[in-house]
Amino acid sequence: MICAKPGEDRRYHLVALLLQQRSQPVPRSSRLPSAVNQDERRHGEEFNRLKYLLALALAPVCRRYWKVSEQFQNDIMKTTISLSSPAQLETESLVAIVLDHTDQTQKDQTQKDKNKDAKPQLKLATGDPAVQSAAADLLASGELTGKPFEINLLHKPGGLKAKRLLLIGGGAAKKFATYDLRRIAGAAVRTLKARGIRSFAFIAPPSISAEEAVSAIVEGALVGNFDADYYRSDRKDQKIDALTILAAGNQAALEKAANEAQVIGESQNFTRDLVNEPSNRMTPTILGDRAKKMCQEVGLKCEVYGADKIKELKMGAFWGVAQGSDEPPALIVMKYEPAGAPEKPVLGLVGKGITFDTGGISIKPADGMEKMKYDMAGGATMIGAMRAIALLKPKVKVIGIVCATENMPSGKAQKPGDVQIAMSGKSIEIINTDAEGRLVLADGLVYARQLGCTHLVDAATLTGAVVVALGYANAGIFANDDAMYERFHKANEEAGEKMWRLPLDDEYKDNIKSSIADIVNSGGRWGGAINAAMFLKEFAEDTPWIHLDIAGTAWMEDQKPWIAKGPSGIALRSLVEFVKSFAN
Repeated sequence: MICAKPGEDRRYHLVALLLQQRSQPVPRSSRLPSAVNQDERRHGEEFNRLKYLLALALAPVCRRYWKVSEQFQNDIMKTTISLSSPAQLETESLVAIVLDHTDQTQKDQTQKDKNKDAKPQLKLATGDPAVQSAAADLLASGELTGKPFEINLLHKPGGLKAKRLLLIGGGAAKKFATYDLRRIAGAAVRTLKARGIRSFAFIAPPSISAEEAVSAIVEGALVGNFDADYYRSDRKDQKIDALTILAAGNQAALEKAANEAQVIGESQNFTRDLVNEPSNRMTPTILGDRAKKMCQEVGLKCEVYGADKIKELKMGAFWGVAQGSDEPPALIVMKYEPAGAPEKPVLGLVGKGITFDTGGISIKPADGMEKMKYDMAGGATMIGAMRAIALLKPKVKVIGIVCATENMPSGKAQKPGDVQIAMSGKSIEIINTDAEGRLVLADGLVYARQLGCTHLVDAATLTGAVVVALGYANAGIFANDDAMYERFHKANEEAGEKMWRLPLDDEYKDNIKSSIADIVNSGGRWGGAINAAMFLKEFAEDTPWIHLDIAGTAWMEDQKPWIAKGPSGIALRSLVEFVKSFAN
C-alpha cells in the first residue's frame, strides 16, 4: 500500500507519511521520491486516505492525541425554497407525506366489527392534482397502512417531471404536527441518500403553517444527513447536497425561516460532531480549542482558562475532579453581548464537559465504558447553542460556560471520604467519585452568577437514574422557579424536544446531608436524579434556574428512520428557542 519503488526500503516512507499527517516538516532524508509525488498528484484522494489510515494505525506509537482533520467535518446541505408546482419541478426525487384520515370513531367501529374489511382512508398531504394522480393507484390498492415511516418509492411517476416519487407515512392526520414532520424529513434524507441520491424536493404539508413547516423540514433533514461513522476506512460517500422545499406563501418569510432553521440544524450537528469524537481526540484542551475556533468564526468572545485560573477562582469542586487526570482541565467561557441588548437579563448556559468518565476511584464497570466519551454532551450542547445564538442574533446577553475535564483514577485522584470546598464556600463530602458531573457544574453555576447571570440553565449527562425513571424518550427537567419552567416548557414544545419535569421538593434535601460537611455529592440510590438536582440547587441558590438531565437522550442507542445511531444533539433547539423568548 506504500508507494515505493521496487527494492526500496519502505521504513522512511512510513516516517515521512506520519510527519505529513501531523503537519510537521519532513526532513530531506525522509522526503518521498519524485515518482511518489507524481503518483500522489495523479491519485490524490486515494493517497491521502492511505496516509490517514497509516497515521491512525501508528498513532499510539508516535503521539497520544490527534486533532480531527477538517475532511471529517460535515458538508453543508444547500436549501432552496420554491413556490412552483410540484408536478413541474425537475428533481431526482419528489417527497410527499401519506396521512390516514380515518377518524377514531371509524377505527373503534372497525375493531369491534372484525368481519368488516375496512381500509385506512389515505391521502397525500398536498393539493397538487398531478402528484395525487401519480400516487392514486398505490393508495387505492390497500397495500399501504399510512403508519409513520412507511416507505414506498415510485420510479418515473406519471405526469411528474421528477424521476422518483417517495411516499412516506405520517400516521393519523389529526395528530400530525411539526414534531412528526421534522422526523419524516430526516427519514426522507436517510432513505434517499442510502440509494445514492444527492438532491430531492419535499412538499410541505398544507395542514401546518408554511413557515413552521419549512423550519421543521430543514432541521429534520440536516439531522438526518449526519452520520457518525467517519472513522471507517470504507465509509461510503452518501449525503444529500441540496434540498428544495415546495411551499406556498411569502418567499422572503419562507427563506428567513429556512435560513434560521439551517443555523439551528447545523449547530445541532456541530454539537453531535463534538460528542461523537473519541476521548483521545476530544480532550479538554481540544474541546477548548474547538470552542475558541467556533467563537472566532461567529464573532463571540471566548476565553479558555486552565488549572491556574481554576485554582485562583477557588473552584475546589471542579479541581477535585480534574486533579486525577494527566490531561489539564479547561474552563471555557463564551460571551454573546449584542449591541442594543438591555443590561438585564443575562442568561447563563452551563454545561458539563467530562470528556471521559471512568468513574474515578469509584470506577465504572468495563462493560459500556467506551460510551463515556459522550459525558461531555451537556458542554457540547452549550457550545453548539452559543454558535446558533451568535448567528441568529437575538437582543439578549448570554454567557456560556463549560467545565471540561476527565474523571480518572490515579494516585492524585480524589477519594471517597475526601472533602472539597466549592467556589461558593460550601464544603462537599465525596461519597462517590463517579458523581463528578454535579461537582464541576456546582462551580460552573456559581461562576456564572459571579459573572452577572440573572437566569441559569445547565445541561448534563448527569445520572443513570433519570434513564431508569424516564427511559430514552424524555430528558429530565428540574426547576426552582415555576415562571422560568413555564417559559422553558413553551420553548421546549416549539422546538419539538421531549422533556418531563421531575420534583424538587424540600423532603429530598435530607438525602444530601453530610455528617461532617455541608452536603454530600451522592444521596444514594433512590431518587438519584432528584438528589443530583437538589445538590445543584444549592449552588443556583435564589437565581431562577433550570437543570436538564440528558443522560438518556443525548445518545441514540439504535439507528432510527430519521436519525443515525450516536449523538443526538438534544436540548440545543430548546435552548435557542428559550433564549429567543427573552429577546421577543
